[in-house]
Amino acid sequence: MKITVNYDLCTSNAVCMGIAPEIFEVRDDGFMYVLNDSPGPEFLERVREAVASCPNGALSLDE
Repeated sequence: MKITVNYDLCTSNAVCMGIAPEIFEVRDDGFMYVLNDSPGPEFLERVREAVASCPNGALSLDE
């Protein structure tokens, strides 16, 4: 699985971080970071939820 972020659409609202904090992090600088862009299968369901929950459609997942 590979996570892709369209940073032009991302507003760093931390919805993804709330769902999968091991994968996504919004830092003090106000930007969202992907901590692991190819996480293991144990994260698949939460990453799917984070992608689906992104209010700006900035996240995509290539399974």
